Amino acid sequence: MAVKVGLLGLGTVGAGTAAILLDPAGRHPLMADIEVYRVGVRSPNKPRPVEIAPDRLTTDLESIVTDPDVDIVVEVMGGLEPARSLILKAIHQGKHVVTANKAVIARYGDEIFTAANEAGVYVLLEAAVGGGIPVIQPLKQALGVNRIHAVTGIVNGTTNYILTRMQQEGGDFEPILADAQKLGYAEADPSADVDGLDAADKIAILASLAFGGRINLADVHSEGIRHVSAADITYADQLGFVIKLLAIARRDTCPVSNEVLDQLQLRVHPTLVPKTHPLASINDVYNAILVEGDPIGQVMFFGPGAGAGPTASAVVSDILSIAASLKSQGATQAPNPLLACTHQHYCKVSPMADIVSRFYVRLRVLDQPGVIGQLGLCFGNHEVSIESVVQIDLHDGVAEIVVVTHEVREANFQTALDEAAGVCVHSDRAQRTAGVVDHQFR
Repeated sequence: MAVKVGLLGLGTVGAGTAAILLDPAGRHPLMADIEVYRVGVRSPNKPRPVEIAPDRLTTDLESIVTDPDVDIVVEVMGGLEPARSLILKAIHQGKHVVTANKAVIARYGDEIFTAANEAGVYVLLEAAVGGGIPVIQPLKQALGVNRIHAVTGIVNGTTNYILTRMQQEGGDFEPILADAQKLGYAEADPSADVDGLDAADKIAILASLAFGGRINLADVHSEGIRHVSAADITYADQLGFVIKLLAIARRDTCPVSNEVLDQLQLRVHPTLVPKTHPLASINDVYNAILVEGDPIGQVMFFGPGAGAGPTASAVVSDILSIAASLKSQGATQAPNPLLACTHQHYCKVSPMADIVSRFYVRLRVLDQPGVIGQLGLCFGNHEVSIESVVQIDLHDGVAEIVVVTHEVREANFQTALDEAAGVCVHSDRAQRTAGVVDHQFR
């Protein structure tokens, strides 16, 4: 008997999903048993890249999630509402759900997964993070036997494209952002991408899976790339680094004893990544996610992070997983715990003020004797140890100074920076760049 899919949305991802389901030849044999049963759209008569029988189209999305013949509801509409309400209604109707909606899961995952657990249905979301990169199911299954130490990723293609071009061309943020918008890589309102909000949604989802607990999105510290300048890119290059917007989830450790603590660091920010590190070579709109665990060590997932084909591939992989479960166990059996998301508690997250990192800061001061000494006192008064200082003469009696610190608490660094502002003509520091492989900068 066919597994019947109700598809909510027939835009870019929805059309890509339907195209795969309607053309099962050469794919997994079980694909032939999956039927595109009903499709919810806003405009039934709109020309579309995939042909759907008119009697399968409807503008009444609620009728799809309540249809007793639908086995799996696939939500690829995007946005918070009505997506959230339709997902919950589908769950309450006893239907399995596949979604690509990272924003809904990051904000309402506790409500959605609690309802799914009570109803005994699956909510799968491979397409919500990393586009076509298979990372969600590996975290739940193949990597589940490991103690995960950290998940670090380039999970936003727009910002990676902008930073790549800044690095390659020496250009500044604003004109390259404008080009990205013209090319369709950035939205008209790019805030979710360039301010780190999209990446925060994604790392909240990855952290929940990797560390077996729910995440409050408000606990994820996020900074974007708006203030990263061509000068920062140049200095990073001279120091042996590239700047990437990283999403980081890692088990926190005591800075004194190095003991692993029962809490997480959750943060998104521009990062100085050593050129020798595998994430440093991930360019343009590509995504990559590095998972570190015991005993596996390091595993990196790399591929296209967006687009109709890659995202639809991830959506259909979830549909196939549910279809396989329904075929093998029957609809009334208990859900497979390797597919379900059953953890209930919330992870404890370390305050940003307690994070220990190395930092990068760029300052402008009057080019006169004693200035570097004054800055040294400002940092030293707050236990900020300076690793290196580079002074570059500018013009009109103003010099630019680049400081790199040893590891220090965030709170100490911020206090020292506030004091140092009194010495500066202008402070033009990069956003946070706490990083990887023990090279953590701001």
